[in-house]
Amino acid sequence: MEIQKIADKLALKELVDTFSNLADIKDTKTQAQLFVEDANLESFNGDYHSIQTGRDGIEAACANFLSLFDTVYHLNGQQVVEIDDNGQRATGTAYCHVVLIGKNEDGKTVQTTQGVRYNDGYVKIDNNWKIANRTSHFVYTDTKEL
Repeated sequence: MEIQKIADKLALKELVDTFSNLADIKDTKTQAQLFVEDANLESFNGDYHSIQTGRDGIEAACANFLSLFDTVYHLNGQQVVEIDDNGQRATGTAYCHVVLIGKNEDGKTVQTTQGVRYNDGYVKIDNNWKIANRTSHFVYTDTKEL
């Protein structure tokens, strides 16, 4: 494997990890900058489906969702990426274990644990990788009272 491809794979791993780290501290303004201007963020969670387009829409959706929780914790796992022959576009699949702690409608503290699979499209702009599209599949959700 050539050095540039290794560097690109490391940069893409850092991009995905940075997305999660910024979610944990609820810095959605910086998080949105990880996307291209006209990016799509699509989510599937059971019967629920949503799609956000553009950085502003993505930032607002992420901020609204994260505001529901006092504690947000992402633990990223495996990631596999394929980089095109030109080294300017890539696709990837990444897995994440997410723990969310907050109050439910009754005011009780609950912990929601989710398994998420991200299917991503990436593009390199000015030698920096950005997320062009992300599809989030919430594979499982478990909620318990603390």
